[in-house]
Amino acid sequence: MSNLNYKHLHYFWAVAKAGSIARASEQLHLTPQTISGQLSLFEQNQGEALFRKNGRNLELTEAGRLVLSYAEDIFALGQELEEVLHHRPTERTLQLRVGVSDALPKIVAYKLLEPAMQLPQTLRISCREGKFDVLLAELAAHKLDVVISDSPMPANAKVRAYNHLLGESGVSFFATTALSEQYPQNFPFCLEAAPFLMPGEDAAMRSRLLQWMDLQNLHPRIAGEFDDSALMCAFGQAGAGMFAAPSVIADMVMRQYDVKLIGSTEDICEQFYAISVQRKLTHPAVLAISHAAQGAMFKT
Repeated sequence: MSNLNYKHLHYFWAVAKAGSIARASEQLHLTPQTISGQLSLFEQNQGEALFRKNGRNLELTEAGRLVLSYAEDIFALGQELEEVLHHRPTERTLQLRVGVSDALPKIVAYKLLEPAMQLPQTLRISCREGKFDVLLAELAAHKLDVVISDSPMPANAKVRAYNHLLGESGVSFFATTALSEQYPQNFPFCLEAAPFLMPGEDAAMRSRLLQWMDLQNLHPRIAGEFDDSALMCAFGQAGAGMFAAPSVIADMVMRQYDVKLIGSTEDICEQFYAISVQRKLTHPAVLAISHAAQGAMFKT
């Protein structure tokens, strides 16, 4: 955008955040006519319609969402500059905007992101959890720096981005002590007819679990299906059924949910990816995540 008028950009940003010119005018202490005129001039200069009417409110066009993503960064930097000039901190805060697929176990997400928190520079991390395709769209619009997922970006995705394999893990199975005593057979035969908590359809592990159980001729009783892995583990902690999780977090699962390990297999392979718009990772925090995952966290 050439000859960008930052005052016009600020008016646009205020309207986008408020949802209407009337609400933005109250916040900016300007008349609606002034903001409307400046906003129209801004759209003319950019050659794009940035809003469309939706009843009494305004909603962003695709171009408007792109402009907003940059405006958010610009005004966040402006606020940071004010803080720097006022407080004189010794270093600049590093921003990391990460999308976490809702099918990814929360403990895995934390374990993957933890190395970024250990960087010597101050980090402000913004985590957004959501559906994989929604997160990819936000990545393409530069609203996110990286997406962490248990599956790679589909080959037919209409997003120009790149998969970076972080690591692989086998799968472990867990149960309360009381439930495991009800099914004392050796693993994996203890799963036969036992209540089992299955990951939801969006989880990459689900199809691999079903295929493995079929090959092992195992027929557990599906006691529940869960899109949220943390909720599944909570049900497992309550004794509602046995459940599975990546072996790389087995110790954390046992400690956090007070369950015991009943068996593990390497025949089911869970994979974890960082997806970015860059072919080569450059963000310091994302590089820390990648290096730690490929180092001590996973066997790659």
